Amino acid sequence: MVKRVEVAAAVITRPDGSFLLGQRAPDTFYAGYWEFPGGKVEPGETPRAALIRELKEELGISVQAAHPWLMREHHYEHAHVRLHFFEVSQWSGTPADHVHSALVWQQAEAASVSPMLPANGPILKALRLPRRLAITRAGETGEAAQLAALDRALAAGLRWVRVREPGFDTTRLRSFAAEVQARCAEHGALCTQPLALAGADGLGNIGGVHLTGSELAQARVRPDYEWVGASCHTRRELERAAELGLDYALLGSVLPTATHPGGASLGWSAFAELIRELPLPVIALGGLGPAQLETAKAAGAHGIAGIRSFWS
Repeated sequence: MVKRVEVAAAVITRPDGSFLLGQRAPDTFYAGYWEFPGGKVEPGETPRAALIRELKEELGISVQAAHPWLMREHHYEHAHVRLHFFEVSQWSGTPADHVHSALVWQQAEAASVSPMLPANGPILKALRLPRRLAITRAGETGEAAQLAALDRALAAGLRWVRVREPGFDTTRLRSFAAEVQARCAEHGALCTQPLALAGADGLGNIGGVHLTGSELAQARVRPDYEWVGASCHTRRELERAAELGLDYALLGSVLPTATHPGGASLGWSAFAELIRELPLPVIALGGLGPAQLETAKAAGAHGIAGIRSFWS
């Protein structure tokens, strides 16, 4: 019988977005492969406690801030491994290769070392996903005002936009989406489009599509685009997004919103419980602004999304 092993893994990040990888030593499984630092969770130990201990032993650093991020499973020939990934953004000490052959800082968009340990490979794509998602509201402001706000936001560093205009007919939506797509492309930003526009003439090379809750429920296979996400409200919907191999899920509403002033909201505790140990990044939505990114990450979110506050 293949044994099951619980592992804590660290995505150690610097302010410039780079993260640390270690090369496995010659006397280990997959010698020479690159991995995120971490190690086995011992009996009676929590993944977080294991992470703190392992990083002290492996790298000689003391963890000051570690947030839960993803949990991925992988079947090796010697074990079924469950990897609990944490994002470590604050630590003391200088990382040293106490157990690795080498250490290297990498950028998700330009990773230069290989091969990656199989279980860690999908994490690289997740790290390419921006942390802030702005959702369009041209139906409220008008297309010209929204496009002007988009230009300002892209110039200021925004790198992810979702086109969402439920009140537009297909012709109007296609025209507006093409404008957003073109502007995002100029800045190297990701633009996720409504699934209904997938393959539409005039949109060029769509970088990604976003499924509504009903589209997620009806989907049988993952749409064939580089980036695919979905709006979710329940744990089952989140699990369905994971089953389809989607790249991210949008979950809300976390806090009360101006869009739905009397609607129910999750709160951070319920949000954290709903996304616990999922294999895909989850973006928090609802009553949030850019300043709440760290609060969201502490609850396990990859990032935050918003409508009004992101265009101010």
